Amino acid sequence: MFHVLQIACHGAAGALGKTYQIWLFWDHRDRMTKTDMDWGPFSQPLFGPSPTRGLERVGVVDIGSNSVRLVIFDGAARSPAYFYNEKILCALGAGLVDTGRLNPKGRKRALTALSRFQRLAKNLGLPPLAVVATAAVREAQDGADFCAEAKATTGLDIRVIDGVEEARLSAQGVLLGWPGSFGLVCDIGGASMELAAIAGGQVGRCVTSSLGPLKLRDLSGNAAERRVHIRTTVDALAQQMGPQHDRLFLVGGSWRAIARLDILRRSYPLKVLHEYRMTIDDVMATAQMIADGDLDELRKKAGVSSGRAALVPLASEVLAEVVHRFEPADIAISSYGIREGLLFEHMPQKLRDRDPLLEACRFAEAKDARSPGAGSWMYKFIAPLFDNALPSRQRIVKAACYLHDVSWRAHPDYRAETCFDYATRANLGGLKHAERIFLGLALMQRYSNKHAGSQFETLSGLLDAKDAHQASVLGKAMRLGALLSMETTDPNTAKLSWEPDSKTLCLHVDARVHIPVGEVAEAQLRYLAQDLGGVAQINACGT
Repeated sequence: MFHVLQIACHGAAGALGKTYQIWLFWDHRDRMTKTDMDWGPFSQPLFGPSPTRGLERVGVVDIGSNSVRLVIFDGAARSPAYFYNEKILCALGAGLVDTGRLNPKGRKRALTALSRFQRLAKNLGLPPLAVVATAAVREAQDGADFCAEAKATTGLDIRVIDGVEEARLSAQGVLLGWPGSFGLVCDIGGASMELAAIAGGQVGRCVTSSLGPLKLRDLSGNAAERRVHIRTTVDALAQQMGPQHDRLFLVGGSWRAIARLDILRRSYPLKVLHEYRMTIDDVMATAQMIADGDLDELRKKAGVSSGRAALVPLASEVLAEVVHRFEPADIAISSYGIREGLLFEHMPQKLRDRDPLLEACRFAEAKDARSPGAGSWMYKFIAPLFDNALPSRQRIVKAACYLHDVSWRAHPDYRAETCFDYATRANLGGLKHAERIFLGLALMQRYSNKHAGSQFETLSGLLDAKDAHQASVLGKAMRLGALLSMETTDPNTAKLSWEPDSKTLCLHVDARVHIPVGEVAEAQLRYLAQDLGGVAQINACGT
């Protein structure tokens, strides 16, 4: 994916051999051409054309061993937003080991929740809900009876999936947020834990186990015997999966609760769970804190529900054993799992191959910017300053260009802060925490050079000095570009060039079609040149 991006960033337009003209989100006087929009697989946005609009709003219900959840996805098809999200902790799998049947109270609550979800879907005019059930329903003696009762009372068809299928769908959910990733996906539910290998955008071997905290809680024996059972089971899983020393992706509510506690332990300033990173030492330290501390006090400080917190000590024992056995290079929390995997399942491959971050940013631009489509012009204007940047950085620059004008309706006194909050807190996939801060700082600098007293001061420790300087350069360049884009929509009438040897930043304008550069734009050009450690020059040419 990034290889294609790198080629396109150096001018290989038309890599797909097609010309796209986008009319939907662009001023009626202007036509976007091939050179404006083509960028390898990230060319024409797929949220606009009718073949993919069916993916814009869909409802998915996940009947797990601990919770029953409805998620309604809305927004850009490749990077959907969460239009609605409701979870009921039913504990269907509680007592399953002893009775072989679903928890009666949990079953009643689950059926009530399903009836409510079905009414919500009808009121919103959604297509039929996709409903899946996992370990508790597939293992319970009365699981089939539960599905039949749900069908009779709600009309919903429940798809009961086995453990391998559950692992595969969870891994697909991870791929929705991290296209082309390599590593091991570990999904924990109430009654099971699944592992799946992913490599190059594909799901490999999948295995399942009974290491869910609800089942562990119901095991007979003492704590020492339970730990032996966990260790033995993880060892067996490791033999099936083989060496897995790349990234470990953690999926599931219990893992997210542990991450919240790790954030509390570390006093980590950014509370976004998706892409939150931990080391093996972090996991071990937090597991120890959970074992030794007052869990009720910890969960209140971390914002973990009491129902979820009750399972955290057992889940932390499992996680400690998993990271000890597999020794991953790093550990990442994924907010995307089985529900997102179901959405991914229905995407055509050409849509799966898209970058979720850029698709989401394009959608935001189309919805909120004053001149939708100007982000492409902005990127071409700024790109010469980032010719030598890594493809991963050029990608964030592209995202910033799409977002540079989406907060224009905010009050001028708070516009810079609003931009920063948008980037750092928005539901954006495919974005590391440091990249969130970089993007937020660049958008803040688009409107203001000052960030004293802002949220950036709290989060600045997550961004090194070199990256902070690049973000500043990007922000100032977007400020200059925004001024010039008000005067022209032709990408050939205003260009930047940067000569690193002479340290000269030159603004090239076509004097025949471009109105004279104003004083404000001249000042912004000088400020940008100073940030680059060079001098500014304007070349008004006639060609």
